[in-house]
Amino acid sequence: MITPITVPEFTESSPEKLWVNTHKEINHEQIHATDCYCTYYQKDLEGAYPKPARALGYLDSSLANRNPSLYELVGQLDQLLYRHDGTQLREVLLRHSEKLRNQYKIIQENIADWNLAQADKLLYSIEDTFDEIESELD
Repeated sequence: MITPITVPEFTESSPEKLWVNTHKEINHEQIHATDCYCTYYQKDLEGAYPKPARALGYLDSSLANRNPSLYELVGQLDQLLYRHDGTQLREVLLRHSEKLRNQYKIIQENIADWNLAQADKLLYSIEDTFDEIESELD
């Protein structure tokens, strides 16, 4: 019988970030990482990135109202590209999609390996990409 062992919650705060509910379940032969990363904005998503938030809200107001983290948005990139077909948002996201997917993948790997400081640094690169997206949207 495999009994999972849960490592307690890790929390790290900085002016820009807030780690919430990161844990690993360790089985005899497998390691699974479950993570939730919430970006702490001084303002909500619309205040920090008004153009992408407004574009997201046109088709799905509940998504923009939920104030998702950028990490969460990148995790839903394929769905966003599909739902926003024919929009300027899709075109801009598509130009940045490979970079965002790579950033997301590397962040996931760092979280799974408990390289949380490195993951935090990489999350800033997602913010930089969203700064570019913000500047490219009308």
